Amino acid sequence: MPTPTSLEIQAFLQHLWLERGLSKNTREAYQRDLLLFTEWLQEHTQNVGKLLLSASEEDLRRFLGWRYEQGYHPRSTARQISSLRAFYRYLLQSEQITTDITANIDMPRQGKALPKTLSEEEVEALLNSPDTDTAIGLRDRAMLEILYACGLRISELVNLKMDNINLRQGVLRIIGKGRKERLVPMGQNAIEWLQQYIRQARGDLLNQYDSRTLFPGRQGRPMTRQTFWHRIKRYNTIAGITADVSPHVLRHAFATHLLNHGADLRVVQLLLGHSDLSTTQIYTHIANHRLSELHREHHPRG
Repeated sequence: MPTPTSLEIQAFLQHLWLERGLSKNTREAYQRDLLLFTEWLQEHTQNVGKLLLSASEEDLRRFLGWRYEQGYHPRSTARQISSLRAFYRYLLQSEQITTDITANIDMPRQGKALPKTLSEEEVEALLNSPDTDTAIGLRDRAMLEILYACGLRISELVNLKMDNINLRQGVLRIIGKGRKERLVPMGQNAIEWLQQYIRQARGDLLNQYDSRTLFPGRQGRPMTRQTFWHRIKRYNTIAGITADVSPHVLRHAFATHLLNHGADLRVVQLLLGHSDLSTTQIYTHIANHRLSELHREHHPRG
């Protein structure tokens, strides 16, 4: 039988889906954060049955202190606070509580870490790693080309359908976070690899299964994010890249290389599907950092 706390969390997660259109992965992250606070309340307060609705600001401050003692990273704690803040604001708006215990809680200070990225030479080596004489290798090459050419999130890539592509116009129609739609140009190289994949390999991978999935895995189903992450790890090794490469690193490389070649920041924002320009501005720091490195390396007084 569901506990009162689990029912409250499920109602909140349903709210996130209906009102804000947040993805399943994001909702699961909220759920993990809320369950962690719930477990802490039950283990570290005198009232063993303490629930989220009866938690106090003092309980929350003690919980955050415990996280600090356990060595949690400030960025992780900031996400935890953000999840709890959204939850308690929802409870306040739905009149389930009268006081928001997160109202006086400040976010932990944290320096902005620059996202990991790859050089253009490293990206080229990665793209050339799949064996395109096989159907799987041709599929993977097309996926890598699209990922880098369009700056997609991994979830956006693996969920692409045939209906999302327009080869004549050379664009992808992406449904991103918050169900926001954007059109992203693919570029000639990505179009050519995609056409070759569809023509030569997609039918073999479907193996008579009827599916509109653009990049099918087993039985015509969409590939999971984890499966493609492992495939990138494999190609990372083949390419001899020492950096730890993930699908998101190619998204960072897409944005950074555009800016390095003079793209406007607001154009990059639209292509990435960022709702806030400040989210995109982190890439200007990467571009500037790279320019500083080049100056030090090649200028006689660097």
